[in-house]
Amino acid sequence: MRRWFRRRKEEEPQPEPATPPPDAAAAGAEMEPQAAAPEEVPPTEVADAASESGVEAPDTASPAEEEPRKGLFRRFRERLSRSREALAGGLDRVFLGRREVDAEALEDLEEILITADLGMDTTLHLVHALEERLKRRELADVERLKAALGEEMLNLLQGPPPLKRTARPWVVLLVGVNGVGKTTTIAKLAHLERLQGRVPLLIAGDTFRAAAVEQLEIWGERVGAPVIKQKTGADPAAVVFDGLAAAQARGVDTVFIDTAGRLHTKVNLMEELKKIFRTAAKKLPGAPHEVLLVLDATTGQNALSQARIFHEAVGLSGIVLTKMDGTAKGGVALAVAHETGLPLRYMGLGEGLEDLRPFDAHAFVAAILGGDEVG
Repeated sequence: MRRWFRRRKEEEPQPEPATPPPDAAAAGAEMEPQAAAPEEVPPTEVADAASESGVEAPDTASPAEEEPRKGLFRRFRERLSRSREALAGGLDRVFLGRREVDAEALEDLEEILITADLGMDTTLHLVHALEERLKRRELADVERLKAALGEEMLNLLQGPPPLKRTARPWVVLLVGVNGVGKTTTIAKLAHLERLQGRVPLLIAGDTFRAAAVEQLEIWGERVGAPVIKQKTGADPAAVVFDGLAAAQARGVDTVFIDTAGRLHTKVNLMEELKKIFRTAAKKLPGAPHEVLLVLDATTGQNALSQARIFHEAVGLSGIVLTKMDGTAKGGVALAVAHETGLPLRYMGLGEGLEDLRPFDAHAFVAAILGGDEVG
């Protein structure tokens, strides 16, 4: 441990930004107020919205049937290559030529885990578990060490199963700071609903960020889901109330609620989310049935502080980790699961509609360790 701190002090790395960058669309000019009455935006009315709003929409992905498990494992391996290089590559370099596992080997492993962004608490938890195995002489060689590390990682990631749907519509509230991919995640979740034969509806609850409503309209067009909205600056809770009324009237299966990610102060943001939560429960008892926090994996350990703040405010039921394909900090998934106790529900592996995947702990651990599926 002391050796790692000495090396960090010598290297003097640049500090990581405290918050993820804002959405690109937020840089646009303030939108003109629209009519006060809530509007439904059917998919056919926003074909040209992208060019007018300045929000770039990704190419439409062709629907794909559910992949077999081997295909899912392969996709995880392909898209998590940077995290695998940071972790599995580091292991290979450190343990090259070693035949035995001893206390010094575990100290080297500790350094690798910290630099892979697992965080201090999670790293010490894993190393302590391996030290206990070493005392019991269960780690005869490096391959046994890798296998044991994979098993301990799996133990951290084994959360409760997804909630069983007991209501219709099933209401999912998505929260998170600006820039994490919250709006695009909503669209990808709606796409998954379509593939399973369900009818989704989207509610544009982010009425503060310029172009946020238009961005959701574009995605609604892409996935074939109606969007319920009001003018920019409208009361988000009122939009949610009207959206849930529309969902009940139409008999849709699932409702996804977009929310603001930045107000003037953190207190204002959390109070607004609490108000939305109370409004949804008043309109539809039991709603929201799920509260998912969207985190940008590239922010590393900053994601942990975001998870704690949002969980305290609205009581999260799960985590969505986005941009996992663009970072070597995949270890943050382990840190978030361990230090918050919240289950990872989905993982973003790319820009396409099909690149949001239900989280699979076995495929994830195998992908970042560079081996076959564990367990």
